[in-house]
Amino acid sequence: MAKARAIVKRRKAVQNIKKITRTMELIATAKFKKALDRATEAEAYTRKIAELVADLGATAGDVSHPLLQDRPEPKKSLLLVLTSNRGLAGGYNGNVLRAATRALTDANTDGISVSTEVAGRRGIVFLKYRGLTPDATYTQFEDKPQFDEVEPIADKYIGMFLRGEIDRLDVAYTRFINAARQTAVVDTLLPMSVAQVGQVVESVRHAKQAEMSKSTRKGEPVPYEFLPDAASILEEIVPVSFKVRLFKTFLDAAVSEQISRMVAMRGATENADEMIKALSRLYNRARQSQITGELAEIIGGAAALE
Repeated sequence: MAKARAIVKRRKAVQNIKKITRTMELIATAKFKKALDRATEAEAYTRKIAELVADLGATAGDVSHPLLQDRPEPKKSLLLVLTSNRGLAGGYNGNVLRAATRALTDANTDGISVSTEVAGRRGIVFLKYRGLTPDATYTQFEDKPQFDEVEPIADKYIGMFLRGEIDRLDVAYTRFINAARQTAVVDTLLPMSVAQVGQVVESVRHAKQAEMSKSTRKGEPVPYEFLPDAASILEEIVPVSFKVRLFKTFLDAAVSEQISRMVAMRGATENADEMIKALSRLYNRARQSQITGELAEIIGGAAALE
């Protein structure tokens, strides 16, 4: 009887865990839908402003912006790592941290001095375990990052880049592609370049070309008339483009985290179901064996009385 009771106790514990994982799955699903809406809305704005910067850079002649100036031999770089504050998200944090570790190793191999900043408690704990102390940490970002929260960080990076404190800014995060595909990447956000920005909108231009008739233009740069001048316009729009791109990385990280947690909790719930079924079968066998033993004892006792 002791064995059957132990199985019942364990099955009840698994059932309680299943309730928790199922609830967490539902919460992650709701957060994912909201985060996806925000990321989708930001995607259109990000691509449009990137397209505008690419067109302006292509038609503005020799006019440039300090954030667009390439530094071919960087000596100092900054790596921003975007992770989550909580776990139970499958391989989400592990994939980002592996990508960040590879980026640090490659930079050290190239002789580049790298400073790190981390968003998310999981990344902070990881770097502490590796014996690394980040220059700055951020834990205020959850599933709803706000532009007002990211903008001061972007302004700081712009100032560091313009003052020559860093030659390159890399961001390690999980890029959201679609609901079925998210990829841990390390993107270089500074210095920006017209070619790099053009890659962001390449797919958009292909889509536009498919929609345009044969009689219309096919992807040539948009003719702009600059007023008051190209330098003033780039002075305003290039920093905005960088801020939006940085904000988009936070949005991608947020929606990817919720997807990973939703999938992980769904898998945990399904595994709990399988474990409950296995424990139920095991309990039935134990109970059947116990009943059989009790019947044998009763029959044996009756036979002894005869």
